[in-house]
Amino acid sequence: MLDAVDAALMRALQGDGRATFQALADGVGLSRTAVRARVRQLVQSGAIRIVGVLHAGVVGMEVLGHVSFRVSGPVGPLLEALGEREAVTFAAQSAGRFPAIAQVRVADDAALTKELAELRSLPGVDGAEVFRANAVYKDAHSSVRELRDIELDALDWRLVRKLLKDGRASYADLARQVGLSQAAARSRVVRLLNSGVVHVTALVEPSAVGANEQLGFGLRCRGDADALGTAMANMGRISFLASGFGRYDVIGTLTAPDRCQLVEALERIRGTAGVAHVETWDHLQVRKERRGGERSVGWVPA
Repeated sequence: MLDAVDAALMRALQGDGRATFQALADGVGLSRTAVRARVRQLVQSGAIRIVGVLHAGVVGMEVLGHVSFRVSGPVGPLLEALGEREAVTFAAQSAGRFPAIAQVRVADDAALTKELAELRSLPGVDGAEVFRANAVYKDAHSSVRELRDIELDALDWRLVRKLLKDGRASYADLARQVGLSQAAARSRVVRLLNSGVVHVTALVEPSAVGANEQLGFGLRCRGDADALGTAMANMGRISFLASGFGRYDVIGTLTAPDRCQLVEALERIRGTAGVAHVETWDHLQVRKERRGGERSVGWVPA
C-alpha cells in the first residue's frame, strides 16, 4: 500500500523524472538512501515507469482530435480496427450517447481530415462527431511543455531513444551507449530537456494509486474556452484537459479511486465559473492507450 511519502515522490517524479535523489529527499524529509530505496521499489513494483516523453511537435504530430462514434451493432469490431490504426492513441468503449470514442494525433488538419474519412468507413460506424484540440493543458501520458527551436543531429536522436526507454539512465550510461564523454552527454541531455524536445516523467499505473474509475467529459462554456481550460488545469482528479472547437469547447478525463470521489470531482467542474453545459461518458473498456515514450520510440530516427 502506498503511503503519503510514496505519493509525494510520485508527484515530484511526474514533474521531473530526472530529479536527483538528494532533491527528492529534501522534498519529502527523508535521507537520500531511503528515497533511493523507495523509488526503486516503486519502479520494481510497477507502480511507476520513469520514461522520456517526446514532444509531439518534434515528430510532426501536433494536431489532436477527439472522435465520438455512432455505432450500429457490436462495438468490438470497431475497437479492434481502431487499435490497429497508427494515428489512434486512445480508444475505448463508452457508456453515454456514443458507444465508442477515440483520440487521434496527426501532423496537420489535412491529415486529420483524411484520417476522419477513413475512420468513418470502419465497420459499424454510422457517423462521427469531432473535437479538434487547440491547446492541451494537462496530459498524464504526454508532454505539454513549450517546444523551442532546436536542431537535432544523429547523436541527439540516439540520446532521445535511450531516454524514452529509461528516463533515469545515468549520464555515464548514456555516454557509454552513444559514444560520448560523460560531460558531452550531460550537456546534450540538458539541452534536449530545456528545449522541450523530451520531458522525463513518471507514468503512474492507475491501479497503484487507486485511480480505477475513469470518466470522460465535454464542456460548452460561456466566454473564453482557453481561460476556462487554464483555470481548470490544476484541478484534482483531472488527468487530461484540452480546449478547442467542434462538438465541445473543452474536453477532459477524470480519474478517481471510486464513484463517490468521481462524483465530487465532477461537481467541482459543474460549479466552475464559465461552464455552461457538461456531457459525460464512462470508459467501460479501454482498447488502446499509448503512454509517453511507448508511441514515440517508433517515430524517432535511428
